[in-house]
Amino acid sequence: MPTASPLDQQPTPLMVMTEDRRRIATYDLGASDGPPDAPVVLAVHGFASSFVANYVRTGWARDLQRAGVRVLGVDQRGHGASEKPHTRDAYSLDHLVEDLRVVLDTYGVTEVAYVGYSLGARVGWRAALDMPERITRAVLGGIPDGAPLTRFRVEEARHALATGETPSDRVTAGYLTMASAVPGNDVNALVALVEGLRRGGPDDDPDPHDPPHMPVLFATGSEDGIIEGSKRLAEATPGGRFYEIPGRHHFNAPTSRQFRETAIDFVLGR
Repeated sequence: MPTASPLDQQPTPLMVMTEDRRRIATYDLGASDGPPDAPVVLAVHGFASSFVANYVRTGWARDLQRAGVRVLGVDQRGHGASEKPHTRDAYSLDHLVEDLRVVLDTYGVTEVAYVGYSLGARVGWRAALDMPERITRAVLGGIPDGAPLTRFRVEEARHALATGETPSDRVTAGYLTMASAVPGNDVNALVALVEGLRRGGPDDDPDPHDPPHMPVLFATGSEDGIIEGSKRLAEATPGGRFYEIPGRHHFNAPTSRQFRETAIDFVLGR
Protein backbone atom coordinates (compact mmCIF):
# COMPACT_ATOMS: atom_id res chain seq x y z
CA MET A 1 0.00 0.00 0.00
CA PRO A 2 1.41 3.47 -0.85
CA THR A 3 2.79 5.68 1.90
CA ALA A 4 2.66 9.44 2.25
CA SER A 5 5.06 11.60 0.33
CA PRO A 6 7.29 14.08 2.16
CA LEU A 7 5.59 17.39 2.95
CA ASP A 8 7.27 19.16 0.03
CA GLN A 9 6.15 16.56 -2.51
CA GLN A 10 2.78 15.76 -4.00
CA PRO A 11 1.46 12.20 -3.90
CA THR A 12 0.30 10.79 -7.21
CA PRO A 13 -3.49 11.03 -7.68
CA LEU A 14 -5.62 8.08 -8.74
CA MET A 15 -8.63 9.07 -10.85
CA VAL A 16 -12.18 7.94 -10.09
CA MET A 17 -15.06 8.50 -12.53
CA THR A 18 -18.27 9.94 -11.09
CA GLU A 19 -21.80 9.09 -12.15
CA ASP A 20 -21.93 12.19 -14.39
CA ARG A 21 -18.60 11.27 -16.00
CA ARG A 22 -16.35 13.72 -14.13
CA ARG A 23 -12.82 12.69 -13.15
CA ILE A 24 -12.11 13.03 -9.42
CA ALA A 25 -8.55 12.86 -8.09
CA THR A 26 -8.09 10.63 -5.05
CA TYR A 27 -5.09 9.79 -2.86
CA ASP A 28 -4.69 6.53 -0.96
CA LEU A 29 -2.04 6.88 1.76
CA GLY A 30 -1.61 3.79 3.90
CA ALA A 31 -0.94 3.80 7.62
CA SER A 32 2.77 3.68 8.49
CA ASP A 33 3.51 0.01 9.19
CA GLY A 34 -0.22 -0.47 9.63
CA PRO A 35 -2.31 -3.58 8.96
CA PRO A 36 -4.39 -3.93 5.78
CA ASP A 37 -7.54 -3.38 7.86
CA ALA A 38 -6.31 -0.12 9.42
CA PRO A 39 -9.05 2.44 10.17
CA VAL A 40 -9.70 4.86 7.31
CA VAL A 41 -10.07 8.65 7.37
CA LEU A 42 -11.74 10.34 4.40
CA ALA A 43 -10.13 13.81 4.19
CA VAL A 44 -11.97 16.56 2.28
CA HIS A 45 -10.54 20.06 1.79
CA GLY A 46 -11.98 23.56 1.70
CA PHE A 47 -12.88 25.99 -1.08
CA ALA A 48 -10.05 26.89 -3.50
CA SER A 49 -7.75 24.38 -1.78
CA SER A 50 -6.90 20.71 -2.35
CA PHE A 51 -6.11 17.53 -0.46
CA VAL A 52 -2.37 18.21 -0.79
CA ALA A 53 -2.66 21.82 0.40
CA ASN A 54 -5.00 21.12 3.33
CA TYR A 55 -3.72 17.75 4.51
CA VAL A 56 -0.31 16.84 3.10
CA ARG A 57 1.66 20.08 3.36
CA THR A 58 0.19 20.84 6.79
CA GLY A 59 1.23 17.49 8.31
CA TRP A 60 -2.25 16.04 8.77
CA ALA A 61 -1.72 13.06 6.49
CA ARG A 62 1.69 12.30 7.99
CA ASP A 63 0.41 12.38 11.58
CA LEU A 64 -2.69 10.34 10.78
CA GLN A 65 -0.51 7.69 9.15
CA ARG A 66 1.82 7.63 12.14
CA ALA A 67 -1.24 7.09 14.34
CA GLY A 68 -2.04 3.94 12.34
CA VAL A 69 -4.70 5.43 10.09
CA ARG A 70 -5.09 4.97 6.34
CA VAL A 71 -5.81 8.33 4.71
CA LEU A 72 -8.13 8.47 1.71
CA GLY A 73 -7.94 11.97 0.26
CA VAL A 74 -10.11 13.64 -2.37
CA ASP A 75 -9.80 16.73 -4.54
CA GLN A 76 -13.38 17.92 -4.83
CA ARG A 77 -14.60 18.60 -8.36
CA GLY A 78 -13.32 21.98 -9.52
CA HIS A 79 -10.21 21.66 -7.34
CA GLY A 80 -6.70 20.23 -7.31
CA ALA A 81 -6.08 17.54 -9.91
CA SER A 82 -9.80 16.82 -10.40
CA GLU A 83 -11.80 17.85 -13.44
CA LYS A 84 -12.76 21.54 -13.44
CA PRO A 85 -15.93 22.18 -15.43
CA HIS A 86 -16.92 25.83 -16.01
CA THR A 87 -20.71 25.38 -15.92
CA ARG A 88 -22.73 25.89 -12.76
CA ASP A 89 -24.85 22.82 -13.50
CA ALA A 90 -21.79 20.66 -12.82
CA TYR A 91 -21.82 21.78 -9.17
CA SER A 92 -24.27 21.19 -6.35
CA LEU A 93 -24.12 19.88 -2.83
CA ASP A 94 -25.71 16.66 -4.09
CA HIS A 95 -22.94 16.27 -6.68
CA LEU A 96 -20.19 16.82 -4.09
CA VAL A 97 -21.67 14.28 -1.68
CA GLU A 98 -22.35 11.73 -4.39
CA ASP A 99 -18.74 12.06 -5.57
CA LEU A 100 -17.62 10.91 -2.13
CA ARG A 101 -19.99 7.95 -2.20
CA VAL A 102 -18.55 6.89 -5.56
CA VAL A 103 -15.01 7.20 -4.19
CA LEU A 104 -15.82 4.97 -1.21
CA ASP A 105 -17.53 2.44 -3.47
CA THR A 106 -14.59 2.43 -5.88
CA TYR A 107 -12.13 1.73 -3.09
CA GLY A 108 -14.44 -0.80 -1.45
CA VAL A 109 -14.38 1.10 1.85
CA THR A 110 -17.45 0.45 3.99
CA GLU A 111 -16.69 2.65 7.03
CA VAL A 112 -14.67 5.84 7.49
CA ALA A 113 -14.07 8.63 9.91
CA TYR A 114 -14.63 11.90 8.05
CA VAL A 115 -12.37 14.93 8.35
CA GLY A 116 -13.44 18.05 6.47
CA TYR A 117 -12.64 21.74 6.60
CA SER A 118 -14.77 24.71 5.49
CA LEU A 119 -16.48 23.60 2.26
CA GLY A 120 -15.29 20.08 3.08
CA ALA A 121 -17.03 20.34 6.45
CA ARG A 122 -20.20 21.63 4.82
CA VAL A 123 -20.17 18.64 2.48
CA GLY A 124 -19.38 16.43 5.48
CA TRP A 125 -22.52 17.50 7.35
CA ARG A 126 -24.67 16.37 4.44
CA ALA A 127 -22.61 13.22 3.86
CA ALA A 128 -23.03 12.26 7.52
CA LEU A 129 -26.81 12.59 7.12
CA ASP A 130 -26.91 10.72 3.80
CA MET A 131 -24.43 7.96 4.69
CA PRO A 132 -24.76 7.33 8.46
CA GLU A 133 -23.97 3.66 7.92
CA ARG A 134 -20.58 4.54 6.43
CA ILE A 135 -19.41 7.58 8.40
CA THR A 136 -18.70 6.47 11.96
CA ARG A 137 -17.56 9.86 13.29
CA ALA A 138 -16.72 13.24 11.81
CA VAL A 139 -14.48 16.25 12.33
CA LEU A 140 -16.08 19.35 10.84
CA GLY A 141 -13.69 22.30 10.92
CA GLY A 142 -14.76 25.85 10.13
CA ILE A 143 -18.37 24.97 9.31
CA PRO A 144 -20.88 27.85 9.17
CA ASP A 145 -24.55 27.40 10.05
CA GLY A 146 -25.69 29.03 6.80
CA ALA A 147 -25.00 28.78 3.10
CA PRO A 148 -21.31 28.61 2.14
CA LEU A 149 -19.64 31.65 0.57
CA THR A 150 -22.76 33.79 1.07
CA ARG A 151 -20.83 37.04 0.76
CA PHE A 152 -19.13 36.07 -2.51
CA ARG A 153 -20.59 38.18 -5.35
CA VAL A 154 -20.65 35.99 -8.43
CA GLU A 155 -21.41 38.72 -10.97
CA GLU A 156 -18.60 40.93 -9.68
CA ALA A 157 -16.23 37.99 -9.83
CA ARG A 158 -17.18 37.16 -13.40
CA HIS A 159 -16.76 40.80 -14.43
CA ALA A 160 -13.34 40.91 -12.79
CA LEU A 161 -12.21 37.75 -14.59
CA ALA A 162 -13.41 39.14 -17.94
CA THR A 163 -11.92 42.63 -17.55
CA GLY A 164 -9.03 42.28 -15.13
CA GLU A 165 -10.62 44.87 -12.82
CA THR A 166 -10.57 44.36 -9.07
CA PRO A 167 -14.03 43.71 -7.56
CA SER A 168 -15.34 46.57 -5.45
CA ASP A 169 -16.54 44.11 -2.83
CA ARG A 170 -13.66 43.43 -0.46
CA VAL A 171 -14.71 39.86 0.40
CA THR A 172 -15.11 38.87 -3.26
CA ALA A 173 -11.75 40.44 -4.11
CA GLY A 174 -10.13 38.55 -1.25
CA TYR A 175 -11.50 35.20 -2.40
CA LEU A 176 -10.35 35.81 -5.98
CA THR A 177 -6.89 36.83 -4.80
CA MET A 178 -6.65 33.73 -2.62
CA ALA A 179 -7.88 31.41 -5.37
CA SER A 180 -5.58 32.93 -8.00
CA ALA A 181 -2.54 32.57 -5.75
CA VAL A 182 -2.81 28.78 -5.54
CA PRO A 183 -0.93 27.07 -8.40
CA GLY A 184 -3.21 24.95 -10.57
CA ASN A 185 -6.45 26.65 -9.53
CA ASP A 186 -8.95 27.44 -12.28
CA VAL A 187 -10.74 30.49 -10.96
CA ASN A 188 -13.52 30.31 -13.55
CA ALA A 189 -14.34 26.80 -12.34
CA LEU A 190 -14.38 27.96 -8.72
CA VAL A 191 -16.77 30.80 -9.53
CA ALA A 192 -19.03 28.29 -11.32
CA LEU A 193 -18.89 26.12 -8.19
CA VAL A 194 -20.05 29.00 -5.99
CA GLU A 195 -22.89 29.75 -8.40
CA GLY A 196 -23.90 26.09 -8.51
CA LEU A 197 -23.95 25.76 -4.73
CA ARG A 198 -26.01 28.92 -4.42
CA ARG A 199 -28.77 27.37 -6.52
CA GLY A 200 -29.42 24.80 -3.80
CA GLY A 201 -31.06 27.41 -1.58
CA PRO A 202 -31.76 27.22 2.16
CA ASP A 203 -32.64 23.53 2.03
CA ASP A 204 -28.92 22.84 1.61
CA ASP A 205 -27.98 24.77 4.76
CA PRO A 206 -27.13 22.76 7.91
CA ASP A 207 -30.35 22.32 9.87
CA PRO A 208 -29.80 22.23 13.66
CA HIS A 209 -33.16 20.45 13.93
CA ASP A 210 -31.86 17.58 11.79
CA PRO A 211 -28.25 16.95 12.83
CA PRO A 212 -26.07 13.89 12.31
CA HIS A 213 -26.20 11.35 15.12
CA MET A 214 -22.69 9.95 15.14
CA PRO A 215 -19.96 11.58 17.28
CA VAL A 216 -18.96 14.91 15.69
CA LEU A 217 -16.13 17.25 16.62
CA PHE A 218 -16.78 20.83 15.52
CA ALA A 219 -13.67 23.02 15.46
CA THR A 220 -13.41 26.70 14.53
CA GLY A 221 -10.74 29.33 15.05
CA SER A 222 -11.15 31.79 17.91
CA GLU A 223 -10.70 34.65 15.42
CA ASP A 224 -13.13 33.25 12.82
CA GLY A 225 -16.32 35.27 12.36
CA ILE A 226 -18.42 32.11 11.98
CA ILE A 227 -17.47 30.70 15.38
CA GLU A 228 -20.84 31.34 17.06
CA GLY A 229 -22.68 29.61 14.22
CA SER A 230 -20.35 26.64 14.50
CA LYS A 231 -20.98 26.48 18.23
CA ARG A 232 -24.74 26.46 17.63
CA LEU A 233 -24.42 23.47 15.34
CA ALA A 234 -22.29 21.64 17.92
CA GLU A 235 -24.87 22.32 20.64
CA ALA A 236 -27.66 21.01 18.42
CA THR A 237 -25.84 17.77 17.56
CA PRO A 238 -26.50 14.90 20.03
CA GLY A 239 -22.94 13.58 19.73
CA GLY A 240 -21.47 17.02 19.16
CA ARG A 241 -18.42 18.48 20.82
CA PHE A 242 -16.82 21.89 20.17
CA TYR A 243 -13.14 22.81 20.08
CA GLU A 244 -12.07 26.44 19.77
CA ILE A 245 -8.80 26.62 17.83
CA PRO A 246 -6.79 29.24 19.73
CA GLY A 247 -5.51 32.30 17.87
CA ARG A 248 -6.63 31.15 14.41
CA HIS A 249 -8.90 32.65 11.77
CA HIS A 250 -10.70 30.80 8.97
CA PHE A 251 -7.82 30.59 6.53
CA ASN A 252 -4.98 29.50 8.82
CA ALA A 253 -6.87 27.15 11.16
CA PRO A 254 -5.91 24.00 9.19
CA THR A 255 -2.22 24.64 9.97
CA SER A 256 -2.82 24.56 13.75
CA ARG A 257 -0.95 21.71 15.41
CA GLN A 258 -3.36 21.84 18.36
CA PHE A 259 -6.33 21.40 16.03
CA ARG A 260 -4.60 18.54 14.25
CA GLU A 261 -3.74 16.70 17.46
CA THR A 262 -7.22 17.21 18.93
CA ALA A 263 -8.84 15.95 15.73
CA ILE A 264 -6.62 12.86 15.51
CA ASP A 265 -7.38 11.97 19.12
CA PHE A 266 -11.09 12.31 18.33
CA VAL A 267 -10.82 10.18 15.19
CA LEU A 268 -9.16 7.45 17.26
CA GLY A 269 -11.82 7.67 19.97
CA ARG A 270 -9.42 8.93 22.60
